[in-house]
Amino acid sequence: MSTLTAPAPTGLKFQPLRDSATMLRRNLKHMLRYPSMTLMLVGMPVVFLLLFVYVFGGTMGAGLGGGGGREAYVNYVAPAIILMTVTATVQGTAISVAMDMTEGVIARFRTMHIARVSVLTGHVLGSVIQAAFTLAIVIGVALLVGFRPSAGLGGWLATAGFLLVVTFALVWLSVALGQVSKSVETASNLPMPLILLPFLGSGFVPTDSMPAGLRWFAEYQPFTPIIETLRGLLMDKPLGSNLWFALGWCAVIALGGYLWSKRLFNREYAH
Repeated sequence: MSTLTAPAPTGLKFQPLRDSATMLRRNLKHMLRYPSMTLMLVGMPVVFLLLFVYVFGGTMGAGLGGGGGREAYVNYVAPAIILMTVTATVQGTAISVAMDMTEGVIARFRTMHIARVSVLTGHVLGSVIQAAFTLAIVIGVALLVGFRPSAGLGGWLATAGFLLVVTFALVWLSVALGQVSKSVETASNLPMPLILLPFLGSGFVPTDSMPAGLRWFAEYQPFTPIIETLRGLLMDKPLGSNLWFALGWCAVIALGGYLWSKRLFNREYAH
């Protein structure tokens, strides 16, 4: 005599998706209610862009291969500023996650019938949307101050896809950093190396101009191939091996951040 198994209720089957959408709305509403955070995340890369273009651009542009002055330096530095926009955004993600972890929100969620995965998913998706918004503003400012990429439509679409991959990887890392932080202040400081690494790579000056030890670090740290890939996509230049190194680093960062986040969250949720 065969035994029939009752199908799972449709509501349970789609609950993680429904709960994730709810958590995403929660994070988007939080961004709308506190626009000062978004303005701060946009403001820092814009200030760096204006500083390096109008204060240092003439001198540093003259030092580039072939010279070119400020106009050439805008095209050189813009990819680094674009990456810094992403790193600034994920700093906000770490702060937002730390607020949930330290203010008792997770304890409240634990008492509710919601899919556990939806809490972190809402933070990740919300941060990716926020990054897209801030990137549009910063790229717009870069174009106003003289950034002239030579990429066509395909290059811009490839750039958008690549930035999505980079953002996704760094967001997962920042989610873990937010969970491991004991306070919001700590969460605002832990991602700072992500903001500083473009300075220690090829973001602002060619690595050839650096002393030997620093040059070795700059050439092999994760952000140099990411910046060079952005530079190649936007300026329609050959990518070489930079794309594969950049994607490899993104995969390592995303997987490591996800596994770390999952372990920390499961431990917190079980308490």
